[in-house]
Amino acid sequence: MMALLLDSRLLIRKVKDLRCLTPRRNRVKEKWAVTRTKHPPTSLALQHFDATYSVQLGQLWPSVRAALLSERKYGALLNHFSHDAVLADLEAQGCRDFLSDTATETQPCSEQKPEVATEEESVSMKKCDSDSQQLAPLQLSPNIKCLVFPRGDITRFKPARPDMYGLLGYYLMDAASVLPCLALDVQEGHNVLDLCAAPGGKTLALLQSQAIGFLCVNDASVSRMLRLRKVLHSYVPKPLLTDEKLRITSFDGTKWGEIERNTFDRVLVDVPCSTDRHSLMEDDNNIFSKSRTGERRKLPELQLELLLAGIEAACPGGEILYSTCTLSQIQNLGVVEQAVYLARENHGIQLQVVDLRPLTHMFRKTFHFAPDLPLGEMVIPHLAANFGPIYMCKLRRLT
Repeated sequence: MMALLLDSRLLIRKVKDLRCLTPRRNRVKEKWAVTRTKHPPTSLALQHFDATYSVQLGQLWPSVRAALLSERKYGALLNHFSHDAVLADLEAQGCRDFLSDTATETQPCSEQKPEVATEEESVSMKKCDSDSQQLAPLQLSPNIKCLVFPRGDITRFKPARPDMYGLLGYYLMDAASVLPCLALDVQEGHNVLDLCAAPGGKTLALLQSQAIGFLCVNDASVSRMLRLRKVLHSYVPKPLLTDEKLRITSFDGTKWGEIERNTFDRVLVDVPCSTDRHSLMEDDNNIFSKSRTGERRKLPELQLELLLAGIEAACPGGEILYSTCTLSQIQNLGVVEQAVYLARENHGIQLQVVDLRPLTHMFRKTFHFAPDLPLGEMVIPHLAANFGPIYMCKLRRLT
């Protein structure tokens, strides 16, 4: 009997395909053509980035590549509208507010960045005064706080809990995404337009400043705007969501210059882009899907139209902040250069590029910034500080 049992076990081990032991009615045939893509979007994205960014970033690309393929770090944007004392709890876990942990000493004024346009004095960098060879640190809103774990610490944040009024204590986002909101430098009573607002992280950061007189948030995607509305209702008290203080729209952002021109003190243009990190990590809703090839190729054209619309929406003396979450030079520097030229040639708008080096100098303890960009500033991913990528460039309307 024992020998028969051992023979049976040996026989089972020799069976290579146990499906033959499964009743036919329960067998499932794999449909390889449907379930397994030969070239998934994430692989196509990596191939594209290897070919493009290895040339653009040179020796920096291997380390940036490793960071992009690793788990990203998050920051916890503190919600000042919540009544829960979550700050002390987060600090007890080892977090710190990166806006408070800044380099406050003045920065020597290094070699000036080149001007965008040389034919006419239509746009120039904000340079150091001839009398002073230093860049003073920025004055930041004391109401915006974003907590992060120390460099090299990949601890995950716990989900935020609602307070007694149902408002969540903090919003989890890439901490580098707060930088464009800080760079926008919203002052008391300003009218602000967030042209591509969904899913709502930057909108929420702007509201935390508690300085905005009127905020208009827009996104062409109705489904994404539904998500933004959910974010606002989860973090902002209802009295602050009235029509007198906030307007939510789903218009085509490229047409905003025809809707409201010369209106806003500050305009945030956080455009759709190739979303490098998402494109490498998720096959769902990936811009590198073969079905979205045409959409991806038209991204720079769309970005240019959105930035031009944002420029038109700003009033003379107002400021526009262009931002993306891609390393692509074409979608970053290339779009800004074209927008500056076309704004002058087609609309008679003179622009100045505002130097953001004071901002990068303040937060160099937390983020890694790309060196020597000719236009704008960019957070690049790094394994010890795996935030970004975030590109930002600030323009000021002179006329």
